[in-house]
Amino acid sequence: MSGGQINTQERVMHALRGLYQSYGYQPFKVNKFEEYDLYAQNKKFLTCQQVLTFSDTDGCLLALKPDVTLSIVKNTTDAPGLRKVFYNETVYRVPGDGEGFREIPQTGLECIGALDGYAVGEVVMLAARSLETISSRYVLDVSHVGVVSGILAAAGVGQEGHARIFEAVAAKNTHALRGLCAELGVSPEQTALLQQLVSLYGPLDEMLRAVEPLPLPAESRAAVQELRALAGQLALYGLDTVRLDFSLVNDVDYYNGIVFRGFLDGVAAGVLSGGRYDRLMTRMGKRGGAIGFAVYLDRLERFQEERAAYDVDTLVVYAADSDVPLAIRTAEALVRRGAAVRVERAAPAGLTFRQKLTVRGGEVTEDA
Repeated sequence: MSGGQINTQERVMHALRGLYQSYGYQPFKVNKFEEYDLYAQNKKFLTCQQVLTFSDTDGCLLALKPDVTLSIVKNTTDAPGLRKVFYNETVYRVPGDGEGFREIPQTGLECIGALDGYAVGEVVMLAARSLETISSRYVLDVSHVGVVSGILAAAGVGQEGHARIFEAVAAKNTHALRGLCAELGVSPEQTALLQQLVSLYGPLDEMLRAVEPLPLPAESRAAVQELRALAGQLALYGLDTVRLDFSLVNDVDYYNGIVFRGFLDGVAAGVLSGGRYDRLMTRMGKRGGAIGFAVYLDRLERFQEERAAYDVDTLVVYAADSDVPLAIRTAEALVRRGAAVRVERAAPAGLTFRQKLTVRGGEVTEDA
C-alpha cells in the first residue's frame, strides 16, 4: 500500500471520527480476537464465511475477528436508553474480490437499545454523511426487508423458500423469481407484485409514491410506512442522494428492518453497508434493537487511484479581493466533504483538476 493510500485512509478515519462524535457517539475498542464459537454460531451474519483460527494456551479455539458488530453486541449490557458507539478497527478476512486473508481497516458505528424512528433515521443520515465526507459523488441505496418478506409470509413461503427467493431478488433476476414463485406456490398476483418491486429503482420519495398504491399485505405496508417516515426525516437533513432499491435484502434470521448500502462514483463495489439487526440481538440473548453500518476503508484504494489522475479535485479561482470570503467558504465546504481543493487568483500552468469554480461578484460559477 502506498503512502498516498495510507494518508487517504487516515484522513477519512479522522473526518469520520469527528462526524460521529459531533452526534454524541463514543469510541469503542474491541479485542483482536474472540472465541471461535461466536462466529461459528453466527456465520450467516458474516460477509465472509472463512475465519482465521488458532489455539490458545489452554486449548480454547480463538479467531482473529472477521467482524466488529458481533463483538460489540456480545459486550453490550442490557440498560435503559441507547448506546451509541463508533469504532476504527482492523478485521481479518478474505475480501470478496480476492484470495487469501487480509487485514482490512474498517470504521463504523452502532446504535443499540431502545430504538425509535429518530434513532434509525439518524444512523441512515450518518451513513449518507459518511459517504459525503469521502466524496460528493455518492449514492446511498435503502430498502426494508419487511416489504418483500411480508409478501412471502402472506403467500405461506417457508424459511428455505425465503432464502431462495431473496437470492433471486438480490440479483434482480425476474425470470428466476417467476420460476421460483411458481414452484413455491406463490400466486400470480403476488408474483407480479414481487417482480414490480424488484424492478423499481430511483429517488426514495418518488419510488415510495409508486409503491404506496400497490395492494400490499399488512406487514409489507407497515414496512413501507417506516420507509416513508425515514424519507421525511432525511428530507429534513437535506439529503437528496438516497435511492430506494428493493433488491437490497439481507438474511431475515438477523435483519428485520431498514437496510442500506453506499457507493462512490468510480468504485465498483459498495464501500458502506448496514441495517437494523434486532434479531441478532435476540439470538445473542440481548434485549432491545440495534442498527449500524461499516465503512470498508480498503475499497478506497481504488477511489484514491482514480483521484490520482488529477492534482486536485477542484480549482477555485477568485476574481478580486472582495471575493476572498466567498472563495474561502466555497473551498472549506468542499474540503469538509473530502475534496482536495486549491484556491488561486488564476489557474496555475500545468495543474490538472476535475472541476473549476470561479468566484466573482458574490457568485460562484462552474466553468465548462
